[in-house]
Order: sequence, then C-alpha cells, then structure tokens
Amino acid sequence: MYLFIYCIKGEGWFETDSQTQKISAGQVFVLPKEREHSYGSNLKNPWTIYWCHFDGEKAAFFAEGFYKPLHISSEKEARIEDQLKLFEELFSILNNGFSKENLNFSVTTFFHFLGSLKYLGTFRASNNANMEHQQLDMVDNAIYYMRENIRKRITLKQIADYVGYSVSYFSAKFQSKTGYSPLNYHIHLKIQEACHYLDFSNMKINQISMLVGFDDPLYFARIFRKTMGSSPSEYRTKDKS
Repeated sequence: MYLFIYCIKGEGWFETDSQTQKISAGQVFVLPKEREHSYGSNLKNPWTIYWCHFDGEKAAFFAEGFYKPLHISSEKEARIEDQLKLFEELFSILNNGFSKENLNFSVTTFFHFLGSLKYLGTFRASNNANMEHQQLDMVDNAIYYMRENIRKRITLKQIADYVGYSVSYFSAKFQSKTGYSPLNYHIHLKIQEACHYLDFSNMKINQISMLVGFDDPLYFARIFRKTMGSSPSEYRTKDKS
C-alpha cells in the first residue's frame, strides 16, 4: 500500500532507493508501495503528521507527483485549514464505525483531500474567486492568518507583518475592533477549535492539545479552563443541549 504523510509541525525524514530526504513542516510526500522504504521523526524536533495507508485503482494516479516532498506554502488564501478539516472529517466518520455508508463517504472525502493537494492551485482559486469580491480589512486579514495558523505558535510581529502594519498600530486597531489583543484572540480561536474536536471526535485530550498548537497538555488544560470555565474532560461530558 502507499503511505501518505503530511508534516504540519517539526521535522523528519524518509529513505527510498538508498537516498534520504529531510522533511520539514508544511511538506507532503507519498512512499510508494512494493519498494523498500523507511521513515522517522527528527529526535531533536519531532514531527507532527497526518498519515494514512491507501490503495486501489486510482491510488497510483493520486500518488504520482508526491514521491518527492511537495511544500504546501502558507501564503494568503492558502486554505490549509480547509484541507486538514477534510482529513479530520474522514477520521471522525471512520471512528463511528465501518458501515458501507461510512466507508463510501470516507473514500470520496479522501479523494477530495488528495485532489486538493494534487490540484492545489485550482483548489485555492475556487475560494479566491469568491474572496476577491470581499473587501477584507486589516483585522479580517489578521483573523484569516490566525485561522490558517491555528496549529502553530505565532508572534505578534508575524501577524503585523502579514497585514503590513507596525505592531503598535495593528495591535491598537485590532483591540479596538474585537475587544481582544491579537494573541488573546488567537488563543480563543485555538480553544474554539479544541471544543470542536471535543464535541465531534474521540481524540484524546493530549492529541487535541497538539492539534491546536499546545505542546504541553497541562498548559493547554489550564488555558482551556480559564477560557471555558471547565477542564477539557469536563467540557466533553457536559450536557450541551
């Protein structure tokens, strides 16, 4: 079977045909079937990855072009989060059982996910055509950038640089419009995303912590409680009807 790996954080490596290739965050690759290969995480900067085995009549078509690492750039309108949500939706459906309906839905979702990578420009352009009709201001652009980097720790300067203003001017305008500092707003987006996983997946809390950019699950739990008034485990079991 083919092995698909999407590195979203940290570093790793793979080896095929006696050649080793280093992998960094934002790179996607496929290891071919029926050929010797090995792969692993960097010990000093371990990777966080999405991965799965796949095969079938269309597998070779989707694998073509990914035997060398493809970098998924995170420029404006990158739609990285849209892509990763497709993968998580697939995972969530399979967690609910292997009925024929669930399997068929998962296959078509996986086709969509792989297609969004294979035809990356088209996937992004389909959304950008709509975005061109919207006049996003500085704050909207900053929030877009935060959502695209929900799994990372970003600095205030990185956000200000993205929207093209000084840190002081950007911070004042952002707080005036939203009532939050930019970094606190980003934390709230992370907790909102964590709530989604707690509500709609069976992922462990430490896995969710990593997905929303907290390396330390205990720190994540403290921030979650401060924001939501309960621990992640208490939130998961709470009646929300």
